Amino acid sequence: MASIEVNGLTKKFGAFVSVDNISFSVNEGEIFGFLGANGAGKSTTIKMLCGLLEPTEGKAIVGGYDIKTQTDQVKKNIGYMSQRFSLYNDLSVEENIAFFGGVYGLDDKILNERKKWVLEIANLFGKQKILTGSLPGGIKQRLALGTAVIHKPKIVFLDEPTSGVDPISRRAFWTLIHQLANEGTTVFVTTHYLEEAEYCNNIILINAGKLIAEGNPKELKSKYLKFPIYEVACTNPIEALELFQNKKFINETSLFGNSLHLIVNEQFSDESQITDCISSVPSMNLLRMQRITPTLEDVFIHLLEGDSTK
Repeated sequence: MASIEVNGLTKKFGAFVSVDNISFSVNEGEIFGFLGANGAGKSTTIKMLCGLLEPTEGKAIVGGYDIKTQTDQVKKNIGYMSQRFSLYNDLSVEENIAFFGGVYGLDDKILNERKKWVLEIANLFGKQKILTGSLPGGIKQRLALGTAVIHKPKIVFLDEPTSGVDPISRRAFWTLIHQLANEGTTVFVTTHYLEEAEYCNNIILINAGKLIAEGNPKELKSKYLKFPIYEVACTNPIEALELFQNKKFINETSLFGNSLHLIVNEQFSDESQITDCISSVPSMNLLRMQRITPTLEDVFIHLLEGDSTK
């Protein structure tokens, strides 16, 4: 069953269209990735679905409630964690927990039980009196998630929740996300870290307010990248990038660290075409070359570059 249903949702700010006639659905208990560059319309969409921003056109049902006519019911039945962790830095850990428990109307008995759970997932037992603003980013992040779902909502919206957090803390955070999903919670998440998107059951990509791709990670890779990808490491990678951009057997080129990712096309016959190009430039030496499995980053670069040319 669908936990979230969106049909023709649009948001305009004057003449600027932030979200442009998007439609999609999210199944119950799945981890749903909503991806795009800064300014693509991700946060605006989440704010509309949470009842924080009124749409200009279209409709959406969240947890069985209409975001236009049943805003209060939507807010009571979801959790929301913003990019800034949604916590009050000048309150202690236990004061933040008590505040959010009160916002969601938890009685003392339930609040006490849920407080223990939040302290457990945030690893903050014995540290309830510490000011929240003094916490390390990873612990603060887990505390924010705990307060966002303290009332056990069926749906939780996470807007770039791991931004600015170290890789180990991000991994621990995603373990919590999977625990929530396994317990039946629908998780709607935006992220800048494309390796995190691999953890999602389904993904949609938004660019300039429009949806440009949808599917699970495997489907996105097979549907949108039809030709092989080669990873090439060589000296002078910037010069090599410019070299391959002008070759007819190459569809797309991009830098990944000190290496290049080359998407070939039907004019590509064998790897000697790549090695011959590099050897033709005296200042360039091949260090490594291999055909690779595409990443979601390859897919999204391909889609975004293609969409920007329309």
